[in-house]
Formats: sequence, C-alpha cells, structure tokens
Amino acid sequence: MEHYILETPVSSLIFLFTIITSVYAFSNPEIFGKFMLHPYSISRGSRIYTLITSGLIHRDWMHLLFNMCTFYFFGFPLESILASISSWGHVQFAILYFFGLVLSDAGTIAKQKNNFNYYSLGASGAICAVLFSFILFQPATSMYLFFIPIPIPAVVFGPLFLLYCMWAARSGQGSVNHDAHFYGAVVGIAITILLYPQVIGHFFSAVGQLFG
Repeated sequence: MEHYILETPVSSLIFLFTIITSVYAFSNPEIFGKFMLHPYSISRGSRIYTLITSGLIHRDWMHLLFNMCTFYFFGFPLESILASISSWGHVQFAILYFFGLVLSDAGTIAKQKNNFNYYSLGASGAICAVLFSFILFQPATSMYLFFIPIPIPAVVFGPLFLLYCMWAARSGQGSVNHDAHFYGAVVGIAITILLYPQVIGHFFSAVGQLFG
C-alpha cells in the first residue's frame, strides 16, 4: 500500500475514494440520487456538480468492479509513465482524469438535454480517457476482452472499441452510456497529445515495430 501511495498518489486517491463513495451510495438512496448526472438539469444551469459526483458512484457491484479493475490495470501504470517523463506527471494525470470525467459527458448532455427521465453515473468516461492515453504510450501492450482469451494489441483494441461505442450509442444498446466511453477516449487522446506532442512519433514508431 505504501508503495502505491508514494509512487502513484493520484491514482491511489481516486481508486480508494471512488470505491468508498460508491459503496456508501449503494446503501444511501438519497446520496445516490443527488450524485447522478442529470442532463436535463445541467442544460438548465442546475446540478452542475453532478458532472463530477456522477463519476464517484456506480450502478452496482459489477459496474464498480469492472471500472476499478480497468483503472487499476491502466491508471496506475499511466501515472507512473507520466511521472517518469515529467516532474509534473502526477498533476498531469490528475488533469487528464478530471477533464476526462467532465468532458466525456458533453455528448450525453447535448443528446439528453430534454429528457427529464434520463440519468447517468459511473467513472467510465474518465477511465476511457486514461485507457486511451495509456494506449498512446504503450500501443503494443496486449489486452484481453472478457471471455475471449486471445491477446489483442492495444493499437487494434482501441479503434475496435471506439467503433463499437459509436455503433452501440446510435443503436441504443442496453443502459450503458456509450457516448461517455467514446468522448472519454477522445478527450484522453487529445489531452495526452497536448501535453506530449512527441507521443505521436513514439506511437507510430512502436506500431511500426509491432507490425514491421
């Protein structure tokens, strides 16, 4: 535990705080309701705080487990990468996560602004920002899909995931906010390139070595 706190303090704080708030909200319907993203209210200038609080709660244990596992496997390594590149790496990771959390809901708010009954929650948008930032730095990393024990290079997984999000969002598949996934990924890529323009060259070099 001490190693994580010293080496990846921002990831550790996000990880622990999100678990605590999510578990607390499971047994507190009032907090659960107040924290959820409500595009109808936000578009009318109220409940702006839910842009942040909605990322601190999850629908159920499975939702929380999936997001926190993904964050553990990619968030902690990404913060370590950024910290090894810059003395501001921890701050940059916090910036990436924050803007991934807030901006990933932009598309949802625009789409659902007149739907009073629509609510959304979860840290998926921010975690997608982290995931796709990681892919820029480590495109050759093997990734696995649940129930498919075949390694997929991150550079292949990324575009497939985005295409799926676009299709699922347009077809309205399930109750998952696929728009947040897609926009979170885009935000993660954009912020990473703004902070480290040289990552573009690194990315294509790594991809060339992978398929060369």
